[in-house]
Amino acid sequence: MTAGEHELIALGDSDRTVAKDDDIRGRTVIDVGGEEIGKIDDLLIDAEEQKVRFLIVASGGFLGIGEQKSYIPVDAVASVDDDRVRIDQSRERLRSAPVYDPDLINDVAYNEDVFAFYGLEPFWSAGYTYPTYPFYR
Repeated sequence: MTAGEHELIALGDSDRTVAKDDDIRGRTVIDVGGEEIGKIDDLLIDAEEQKVRFLIVASGGFLGIGEQKSYIPVDAVASVDDDRVRIDQSRERLRSAPVYDPDLINDVAYNEDVFAFYGLEPFWSAGYTYPTYPFYR
């Protein structure tokens, strides 16, 4: 399978749903040290395989003004509980993470750079295994 065979769509912009207990949108995202990063604004799903591929995390700003959105592969999630999602990266490292650009979500080169930033293999790589998600309950 190649990257071009996967169309990513924002869950919030689709007619797809997630079971209420599995929907992590709105949960607080914390880093590996427990510091708050932001909140999950939306999820990017693979239209073909119906799997979450990225978290869109909103941070900073006030009432949406000045807010920045990060683009984090689901593979960087270390754990999920009822209120929080823990990422396996530090807050300092995430400050230099690629910024979410809705126009680039299906750009193969951009997504390769995002995965490389996090030190992860892209989900279209040979031998890729989807994380055992969710990690709670």
